[in-house]
Amino acid sequence: MAIRPDKWLERRVRERALQQWTRLGNGVGTLSSASLRHLRDDAIALRSRLDRFLIRADERAARSRAALDALHLPGGTDWRWRPEFMAAPVSPHGVAEPENGAQLGEGVAVWHDCPEKALIIEQIANTGASDLSPFGVRLEVFGFAGSFLSMSVDLPTAALLGLTRGHVVRLETSIRVERPLNIYARLNIGHGPNTDDMTLHVGGLQPGQFGQQVIEFDLAYTPMNEKRLEKIWLDLIFESPRMNAVDIRELFLSRHLRAEF
Repeated sequence: MAIRPDKWLERRVRERALQQWTRLGNGVGTLSSASLRHLRDDAIALRSRLDRFLIRADERAARSRAALDALHLPGGTDWRWRPEFMAAPVSPHGVAEPENGAQLGEGVAVWHDCPEKALIIEQIANTGASDLSPFGVRLEVFGFAGSFLSMSVDLPTAALLGLTRGHVVRLETSIRVERPLNIYARLNIGHGPNTDDMTLHVGGLQPGQFGQQVIEFDLAYTPMNEKRLEKIWLDLIFESPRMNAVDIRELFLSRHLRAEF
C-alpha cells in the first residue's frame, strides 16, 4: 500500500510517538537503570532510521532544486548565480541591532539610518516543499525611525565577464511579508569612475501572498562602458518597513542576451 503522509491515522500515530518520547525525555530521572538501557537502545535505533530518512529527503530535495533551477531559465542564458547565503550556512548566522553596513556573511550587508537600530537580520533554513534554496534570510523590523532600509548583495566578477548592453539581467525572488510592503530592486554597475543603476518595482507584497516575483533589467537602457566594467551589485530596498517581518526565500540571478527581431 502506498504511503499517504496526509492520512489521518498515520499522522496520529506519529504525533503520539512524538508525545511519548517527549514525556520519556522529560522523565529520565524517574526511570530505573534497566528501563533506561532498553529505552536508550530504542532511541538509538529510532534516531538511525530518522537520520536515514532526512538524508534521503534532503538528497531528493537537492535534485529537485537543481532540476527546477534549469527548467525556469530563459533560452540563451549564459550565466546564473545564487548568493552564498541562500546556498550554505554563513557566519555570523544573524545580527541583532546591526550597525549601518553590517554584514551577514560575505558580500551581503544591511543599510539603514535608524538611530535605535531596531531590526534583526538572520539566515533561516528553508523547509517548504516549494523552496528551491536551502536557506533564506529573515529581516525583522520593529519601531523603525529611519528614512531608508536596504540590503545589498555583491555579485561575483563572473557576472561581468562578457557582459554587454545586449544582455538582460533577470532577478527571481520569493518574498513573504507579515504586513503590506513595497519592495524595489536596484541593479548597480560600476565602470571606471561612473556607476549606472536601474531600479524596478519587485511588487507591492501582501501577507499570505506566496509565489515568485520575476523582474528583468534590460541593459540597453544604461550608458555603461562595456570595456571598463569593475563591479556589480544588487540593492533590495524596503519602503516604510516599520513593524514588519520579511522572509526572502529565494534570490536567484541570471543573464541572457536580448532577443533580436
